[in-house]
Amino acid sequence: MSVPTAGLIARLRDRFGHLVHELGKFGAVGAASYLVDLGVFNAFRDPLGAMWAKVVSTAIAATLAFAGNKLWTWRHREHAKLHRAYLLYFFFNAIGLAISLFCLWFSNHVLGAEWPEIFRTRLADNISAMVVGMTLGTMFRFWSYRTFVFVARSEQPVAEPVTEGAWKS
Repeated sequence: MSVPTAGLIARLRDRFGHLVHELGKFGAVGAASYLVDLGVFNAFRDPLGAMWAKVVSTAIAATLAFAGNKLWTWRHREHAKLHRAYLLYFFFNAIGLAISLFCLWFSNHVLGAEWPEIFRTRLADNISAMVVGMTLGTMFRFWSYRTFVFVARSEQPVAEPVTEGAWKS
């Protein structure tokens, strides 16, 4: 590895290392919450129906994720008043839930109208809500939590943008 390449890697690590670290913690909290969401969703799918089971499972998993993200993922960030952070967090979770519910609804009512034996099954419900919907919702939640709920400390130095001459070594 040449010296300019090593310098570039060091600059990238300095500039984006904190984001990778946050993403790892967010992923760990999310994995634990996902397992809770998956278990509760499947436990309540038959008695409540898929849509209500998803609402209940998301509410429980989101509460667990709020605690994990506030106390671990973004503990280094400024904490807004608890009620404000909680309301924003659950507002963005409601949007994430709507994304999952849309995927579940689309699978059951649009695709399931044509192929009910395929798309109105437990497997299809799990794939649409817990894989496709969860993936899309998680991308939205990471961005919104980081941007609006767990804000950066104001005294934290902002990384300087890389200028044209900075890449030359």
